[in-house]
Amino acid sequence: MEHVRDVSELPKAHLHLHFTGSMRITTLLELADKHGIHLPDALTSGEPPKLRATDERGWFRFQRLYDAARSCLREPEDIQRLVREAAEEDLRDGSGWLEIQVDPTSYAPRLGGLIPALEVILDAVDSAMRETGLGMRVLVAANRMKHPLDARTLARLAVRYADRGIVGFGLSNDERRGLARDFDRAFAIARDGGLLSAPHGGELTGPASVRDCLDDLHASRIGHGVRAAEDPRLLKRLADRGITCEVCPASNVALGVYEKPEDVPLRTLFEAGVPMALGADDPLLFGSRLAAQYEIARHHHGFTDAELAELARQSVRGSAAPQDVKEKLLSGIDTWLSAAPL
Repeated sequence: MEHVRDVSELPKAHLHLHFTGSMRITTLLELADKHGIHLPDALTSGEPPKLRATDERGWFRFQRLYDAARSCLREPEDIQRLVREAAEEDLRDGSGWLEIQVDPTSYAPRLGGLIPALEVILDAVDSAMRETGLGMRVLVAANRMKHPLDARTLARLAVRYADRGIVGFGLSNDERRGLARDFDRAFAIARDGGLLSAPHGGELTGPASVRDCLDDLHASRIGHGVRAAEDPRLLKRLADRGITCEVCPASNVALGVYEKPEDVPLRTLFEAGVPMALGADDPLLFGSRLAAQYEIARHHHGFTDAELAELARQSVRGSAAPQDVKEKLLSGIDTWLSAAPL
């Protein structure tokens, strides 16, 4: 075995982590116990559930497990704990900057409404930053399974709270449902308010969904985007415009987008010059966190330490971190690379 540097010590930014999906399994079990909630067996076995979302039934099952986990977050202190632990896990994996993605609508019924829910979340992020020292911001995400008017409400709210740590606006859930252009007004509101546009695309459907995100939502980042690898012209467009794809290899395999880790087209994107930010997506359901995604690049795609350092740089450049934070992280990446391998 050749000597290699520890990827958990490589400074990096984490741009694709969902709120409930960031939870530790142990925390989920404790919260379920605290609130007297019966969880599906797939969440209590201690192993990541077997998932495939490439058909409607598989996606529905994934969503059902996600919703069951979310139902355990009932009080402000549950939210505080989740965010603090997400920050702790990220720090352990070498992250110096985390942008966590949340749809506050999901928490509104239990936390007193949409605005109180968002304020609880933003307060939790402030506390976690103070307690852990990790730089953290929030992406508010609309749900493409809901009405576009709901997305507009969320976009206005996100803009209103931009000075409290919201940096971007996303669009998540099953991309086979709801056209990107149905949400163009919501994204225009978000962009006009200074938020970056970071919708999901190119995961469960092909390159066309990435093009729609660019054409209709003026995306500056794409959540996933891996299916762009099937269209050389689209790859060139992403590379030329410096659009960062938030690539989540373990998630892609767990959901059946690709059969094996080596099938995820990391090399294709990298060699086409498309900036990537590796992300963990939903560690609760997929069983691996941020550093593990870099291990996949190393072990299944032959990325050298110099190439892993470049992936980390791309994650930092694609982030909404202030310039001084970016410079500190980029300098740390150079230091990691110049140190002797283990």
